[in-house]
Amino acid sequence: MKKRISVRAMVFTAIMAAVICIAAPLCVPVPSGIPLSLATFAVMLSGTLLGRGKGTAAVAVYILLGLVGIPVFSGFMGGFAHIAGATGGFILGYLPCAFLTGLFTELFGGKAWAMVTGMALGTLSLYALGTVWFMLYTGSGLAAALLGCVVPFLVGDAVKIVAVCALAVPLRKKLLPMLAHACDAK
Repeated sequence: MKKRISVRAMVFTAIMAAVICIAAPLCVPVPSGIPLSLATFAVMLSGTLLGRGKGTAAVAVYILLGLVGIPVFSGFMGGFAHIAGATGGFILGYLPCAFLTGLFTELFGGKAWAMVTGMALGTLSLYALGTVWFMLYTGSGLAAALLGCVVPFLVGDAVKIVAVCALAVPLRKKLLPMLAHACDAK
């Protein structure tokens, strides 16, 4: 039997894609060229609220919108060239970040420790993919790439994880009946 996606699930996925599109362009430049943005906050929120499948789908919609040229990437940029550049690995790293965040949230019933664990593992995967991509693109060594691509973001990403958890726990309690219904196949 084929699984079908409900209209409600599509709406929630579209809303979270829109939230990512609104948050991601807002950024603070960093000397390495990898900007500090609210994208990771929105990506992790998507995973915690929608779970691994729909949360990752919302991120995929965001990436596709940026690929076709809509200015949804950091600094209000868009287009294939932006993904092919130094920050492309971080943009693609949002996919496993949302997936792992959603996976741990689903597996452990939305418990705060599980969300934090999923977001931490998702952020590690984001760092890994983005840093390797950055190294390949720029020819930087590992130490230089880590200093430019990871170290400046550690504190900010820790704050984002706490903020997402603080927001997602009460939101999930209020929205869980709708979210559970929306995320079930129909």
